[in-house]
Amino acid sequence: MNGWTFLTNHAHVLLCIERDQDVRLRDLADLVGITERAAQRIVNELIDAGYVSRERVGRRNHYVVHPNLPLRHSLECHRDVGALLTLLAAPSKTTRTPTSTRYPLTEPARMPETK
Repeated sequence: MNGWTFLTNHAHVLLCIERDQDVRLRDLADLVGITERAAQRIVNELIDAGYVSRERVGRRNHYVVHPNLPLRHSLECHRDVGALLTLLAAPSKTTRTPTSTRYPLTEPARMPETK
């Protein structure tokens, strides 16, 4: 993916773990669009910070997200991780696609003309 996104790779990893608690690092990296090594580093940072715990089950890892912890930035610390995950997991009332006429993604936004 080119350009920037509104969420960090840490948020993407956390969301993927919440959706599939048995996700493999390779698959996690593919979903987020990062290297497997970067995915491993982010998962370890989330574990070290207490946002995720990891349990070995056979040859695989099982992850658990701890949703009651606050978000880390001072602008969001009044909310917890669970609120973010709930927001991102909620189904959209309208599905937007790149071909949407309401929100075209290929043309820049224009200000309405005034007379």
